[in-house]
Amino acid sequence: MEPRGYRMVVSTPQDYVTTSALTERQLYAWLEQKRYDTSALDEGRNDIAVNVTLDRDSASGLRGAYTRWRMRETPSPQVGTWQSTLTIRRDHRDPEDRTWLQVDIEHMPTSPDGAPTRANTPGIARLLLDSLDARDGLAEVKWKPSFIEPEDVQEVIEELCDEQRRLPIVVATVPYGADADTYAETTVETAYKYLPGLAVLYVLSPEAQTAFNGALEFHPVFGGGIRTYLPGIDPAWKPDAQRHPVMSRRTLEADVHRAARTLAVLPQRLALRQQLPGALASLPIQRTRPRQQAHGSDIDKLTVENKTLNALLDEAEQIEATRTQEISGLNADLEKADRAASELLGENEELYEQFQAAQRRVRFLQEQLRNAGEFSAVNAEPPAPDIVYPETFSDLLDRLGELPFLSFTGRQKITRDLDSQSVDNWLRVAWDALLALNHFAKASADGTAGGDFLSWCKSEESHAYPFPAAKVAMRESDTVARKDKLRRERMLPVPTSVDPAGEVFMQAHLRIGSGNTVAPRLHFYDDGPQTGLVYVGYLGPHLRNTLT
Repeated sequence: MEPRGYRMVVSTPQDYVTTSALTERQLYAWLEQKRYDTSALDEGRNDIAVNVTLDRDSASGLRGAYTRWRMRETPSPQVGTWQSTLTIRRDHRDPEDRTWLQVDIEHMPTSPDGAPTRANTPGIARLLLDSLDARDGLAEVKWKPSFIEPEDVQEVIEELCDEQRRLPIVVATVPYGADADTYAETTVETAYKYLPGLAVLYVLSPEAQTAFNGALEFHPVFGGGIRTYLPGIDPAWKPDAQRHPVMSRRTLEADVHRAARTLAVLPQRLALRQQLPGALASLPIQRTRPRQQAHGSDIDKLTVENKTLNALLDEAEQIEATRTQEISGLNADLEKADRAASELLGENEELYEQFQAAQRRVRFLQEQLRNAGEFSAVNAEPPAPDIVYPETFSDLLDRLGELPFLSFTGRQKITRDLDSQSVDNWLRVAWDALLALNHFAKASADGTAGGDFLSWCKSEESHAYPFPAAKVAMRESDTVARKDKLRRERMLPVPTSVDPAGEVFMQAHLRIGSGNTVAPRLHFYDDGPQTGLVYVGYLGPHLRNTLT
């Protein structure tokens, strides 16, 4: 389920009274920009415009204080309701002595079956970030990106490794030869359009790039690319680099507005999914209270109160429907994650079995060498592998001519876009898969394959170019095969000499990667017995299935 709401959670070292005064001033400014009535706001429900209400509640005590505003805007029954919540919280038990701020924006459709509209960065977030000393751990949270100069590198590295960091840190680089200020004001600020309040934003100056990438040997960023560093980074561990995606300059400049939306997905999901700080999580649920009517007869007061209570009941039903839809989406994501975990477990078990079998084979061959008197060869170092891996997916496509028994019929743009994700082993796994398929295709054309590609990967014949059998699926699920929309995505192009329709149902596929929303797949069709080729109809992000 893709994130739809907006959530900003930051802290400030300023005291609660000062923060409250500054926040309330910016809230009033935001409401007045919308031409709402702010002349007589009070506790409980305030009607500030037609179909617009503002609820306010607050409390203070030995454990701290909070103030919370919730605005509900319903332009029309067809549009649904936009709900905006602003919270200030100070917890005296907090050892850091911080004041917390939380901003939530969400859309609630009128119909329970309706899909919520995605929330953009609200104006109140800019007003707050421009007026407050907002922080996330050691880092300052600002509306606009800051430059990382050579003298700032060590400080930024400490921010990246800060264990209290909650927000991603997004670092953009300047292409060689470009003017840094101009590039930052045009391309980078546009790419960061939806990130204020969701991430700490930086631009790496060309002068600081060498020092920055030297400190992050396995997590570099350069060449006009943008990298999103998630919390919990381990700079000394190479596999950790897979968690921190890179957007290439090619993707960025091809469509900077689309790139901006893509960049925001991961920080937006993280903001909505991760646990709130204890000070905010401990707040009571906001209960709307109608304001007392000072004038009118008892009947008039009861009529107004009844109308208000009915409105509150409708709101509660709408909120319940929205939360039910969220829970359903989260359950689907959980099922998907469980399935991915099961796949990884199966892959690990099979790889372990293969490793044990390889060890037994090595020990057997070593014993044979000893019996033959070849003692120097027993512990000799094996020759270095002669496989030269592509440097990018674009390079992979250019090198397909090295694989004469494969024919790539898919959309090359989809494959090239995988470069923007920069997950190290995807490229190696994809190339290993193509080498194995090419080796299998030759045997299939010769009639010596002895089965399908899955059988081939489990056999001794595949030892020259092995590929894990656990990553091979020769069939899709029955639901995917039967559901027309999902089946259509897997109807992939082949020459008319293979099928007069110019396409076939390519359900056989290889798992190139897992662990995030892209999870690349390679779909292929074995036509070795007829045309002597295996056709690769798709190499790109996981196609839709019953869980997406």
